[in-house]
Amino acid sequence: MSTWGKLAGASAGYLIGGIIGAVVGAVAGHYVIDNDDEDVAFAIALIALSAKMSTADGKMSEKELLAFKDILSEVPDNELKNVFKIYNLAREDTAGYEAYAQQISVIFKDNTEVLENVLDGLFHIAKSDNPVNKKEVLFLERVAGIFGFTSAEFSRIRASHMGSEIDDPWLVLGLDSGTNINIAQKAWKELVAQNHPDRLIAKGVPKELLGMANEKLAIINSAYDRIVKAHKMKAGTEI
Repeated sequence: MSTWGKLAGASAGYLIGGIIGAVVGAVAGHYVIDNDDEDVAFAIALIALSAKMSTADGKMSEKELLAFKDILSEVPDNELKNVFKIYNLAREDTAGYEAYAQQISVIFKDNTEVLENVLDGLFHIAKSDNPVNKKEVLFLERVAGIFGFTSAEFSRIRASHMGSEIDDPWLVLGLDSGTNINIAQKAWKELVAQNHPDRLIAKGVPKELLGMANEKLAIINSAYDRIVKAHKMKAGTEI
């Protein structure tokens, strides 16, 4: 059974305890959650927080809904109803987004790649109806904090999505502007490794959602290319 088909059983779990309850509900749906099924927990996490994200500024735009569908572009049409059942239940739930984020941080404890991928999905939705507004930024920053990311790490993640507004390639790599090229290269290699599709799949990210990872890799590579060009110009080397 696919990740998305399993959500049919998971949706019942909302009746008994939010996201963790959804996983319990999935077990009641006649399959066992193990390491190979962490993709179900990831999908639930992304769907639930996306729903909360859509109401962060008090409204949900059509563009945000389309962005959500864009993230799930590989989901078979006959399984979309399971996805949107979770989505609508989360939107209607009276629990605040902090409770959802806390549950997710427990499910993916010590799995920062997956937690960052959840934030990537939320940024994708937030920036769909540009510009990202203050309430959305506060939402994302608060979720990142609950996930255990530092302010500096959140700034890096934000820069990887809002580079055109920030225009600082070093920040995309989590560095101060003008940092030594050798340090920049090391940071670039580490980020490329962390965001490699094979590693994300091994960490529990469903293969259907790797489009965000590929997009982020392109941004990381572009930032490093800009840093290399800036270094060569400073050194007086012809580009």
